[in-house]
Amino acid sequence: QVQLVESGGGSVQAGGSLRLSCQASGRTDRIHAMAWYRQAPGQEREWVAHQTGGGSPAIKDSVQGRFTMSRISARKTWYLQMNNLKPEDTALYYCQTIGAGGSRGPGTQVTVTS
Repeated sequence: QVQLVESGGGSVQAGGSLRLSCQASGRTDRIHAMAWYRQAPGQEREWVAHQTGGGSPAIKDSVQGRFTMSRISARKTWYLQMNNLKPEDTALYYCQTIGAGGSRGPGTQVTVTS
C-alpha cells in the first residue's frame, strides 16, 4: 500500500505562486510514476502533470510555462510549482500514483482570487 498526503495549498491573489507537495509513504518502491490532478466544484477531474521516474515531466498545455513538476526521490516527495496563478486555477489539487494501485491523496485546496 502507498499513502499520499498533499500540502501547500492556500489562498493567493492572481499572479501569486504556490508550491504543492505530495509526500509518499508505505510501499514507495512501487511508485514509478506520479500525476497531479485538479478538480473544481462541479467540474470533471483534470490532469495537470505527470512524471515517470526522474524523467522530464509532462505538463498540461494550458498551464505550460506556469506550472512545473519535480521530485526529490530521497524525500519520497513530488512537487508542483505553480506560478502566475489565475482564478481559473482554483481547484482541489491531488496527486495520484500511475500504477502502484492508483493511490491518491485527499488533496489540497488552491484558491486564486482576482
